[in-house]
Amino acid sequence: MPRVKPSTAVRPAKAQWSQQITQDSNALDLESGVFTLEDPVEIAQSLKRSAEASQRLKSTPFRAAMSMLCFYINRAGNQLSDTQRARLESAKDELRVLFGRPRRGE
Repeated sequence: MPRVKPSTAVRPAKAQWSQQITQDSNALDLESGVFTLEDPVEIAQSLKRSAEASQRLKSTPFRAAMSMLCFYINRAGNQLSDTQRARLESAKDELRVLFGRPRRGE
């Protein structure tokens, strides 16, 4: 019996699960457009506010905020421009500073 390829009609719903997580996270209520902000400090501050305001965290606010940022970077993959990727990577360091942790490589 020949193998049948999965229907492409099923893929769009499947492909959007990561978008649903960033919009409807069970741990963080993200501010709208947080990952499109121009300033890495503003991105980090927004994530910190969201993490500290959440009553549903399973870990520390730092870990929740960093996890959401890493999740977004990893899921966006090649869709991120080099500029936006660099901005989000810088936001990781800013997040570390805001939570009183050393920057990468320090």
